Amino acid sequence: MNIIITIAVSALVVLYAGLFKAKKALLPLTILGLLVALGFAASAWGTNATYFGMMQMDNFALAFSSITIIGTLFIFLLTQNYFAKDSENVAEYFTLILFALTGMIIMVSYQNMAMLFVGLEIMSVSLYILAGIRKLNFASNEASLKYFLMGAFSTGFLLFGIALIYGATGSFDITVIQQNLVNNVKSVSPLFYPGIILMMIGLCFKVGAAPFHFWTPDVYEGSPSLITAFMSTVVKTAGFAAFLRLFAGAFEPLHDFWMPALMVIVIITLCVGNITALYQKNFKRMLAYSSISHAGYLLFSLVVLTANSASNVLVYAAAYTFASIIAFAILILVKQKTGSDSIESFNGLGKRNPLAAFSLTVAMLSLAGIPLTAGFIGKYLMFLNVMENYQTALVVIAILNALVGFYYYFKVIIAVWFKDGEEVELNTPMQYKLVLVLSVIVTLLLGVYPSIILNLI
Repeated sequence: MNIIITIAVSALVVLYAGLFKAKKALLPLTILGLLVALGFAASAWGTNATYFGMMQMDNFALAFSSITIIGTLFIFLLTQNYFAKDSENVAEYFTLILFALTGMIIMVSYQNMAMLFVGLEIMSVSLYILAGIRKLNFASNEASLKYFLMGAFSTGFLLFGIALIYGATGSFDITVIQQNLVNNVKSVSPLFYPGIILMMIGLCFKVGAAPFHFWTPDVYEGSPSLITAFMSTVVKTAGFAAFLRLFAGAFEPLHDFWMPALMVIVIITLCVGNITALYQKNFKRMLAYSSISHAGYLLFSLVVLTANSASNVLVYAAAYTFASIIAFAILILVKQKTGSDSIESFNGLGKRNPLAAFSLTVAMLSLAGIPLTAGFIGKYLMFLNVMENYQTALVVIAILNALVGFYYYFKVIIAVWFKDGEEVELNTPMQYKLVLVLSVIVTLLLGVYPSIILNLI
């Protein structure tokens, strides 16, 4: 609970700092608040505290909270030289991101489905505004409107599902719901089945799984690059943690019912994400479809539920988060110089900025799942997860899709090292260097020693 209070108070402090024009204090105050919240997460490790039956701060919640806080901290470090055109509403950016993070912490630690909804809406409303915060930018306005309409639509599915589950069990508490299923597994209320499917649809919208992914490419492309980085990494991690907490916990006794539907979603997600990414010339849209394909791999953890499902998701989410942060950091730097976010704008990056080029190469290799990177370990664990139930067909489809992924990730690497581009000097600010170096170290370290976080939960 201290984590949520700290982040929410930090958001208000930053907002008031902006009101009194203390622009230089915004980033230090934000980083201090996030570090204090991370300290609370570390100090609470190993405890299992329940707050009013609404939230549960166990190791699962603390591990995912820590990943989201660290990811957000890195995103804030990328704000150096970013707000030259938005100097008047920098405090609003910071505050909304912190409020979105508050919603995410609630999402990963809910015990009651009412808190899942509250956390989801706090996060979503903040993101609707952030997507369209550049009021004079038509693409940003379009992204915000599409995200709002599709988000509201998906929330309707989720709420209807929650209502049906409540009608079947008389409770919003996920432990009570699970116990109700265990005790009445042969006489489950008819309301339960449509309720689970509706909640699955609602959550698939939020994590960008196909065929509920239609908002993702346009919103990612139209939003400011910094916000896209936030949505693509931290938000997706929180969404999957919420998904896992509900379906691997409360709905686990009916796994045989909802697993076939989820498997169809996984296959569609993998194919749509990877095949469509092949044809993208815009780097942001490519990363958007890439994120859809990674949503498919992350859903492997729910197709076959094992004791390690949560740990596997944590490793994959960490690998994906740090690799994507590197990719978006380089994109922001390149776009500031060239004004373009096409893949061709990375041509010759290896000659202009070796650090940025090397970091982007590591990120692409990790996203592709090449050995000695965190992405390889993440994919390996997911494949191992589904093979425990001999889901051979699913693994074959996933491997074929991974091979497709090699093509568009290596297309970026080829542009960076083997193509000639404009002789424009690309300077890397100090905070960007810090983010790139730390992210590369984490990506390679997890690729060699995954046990660092694999045994946390």
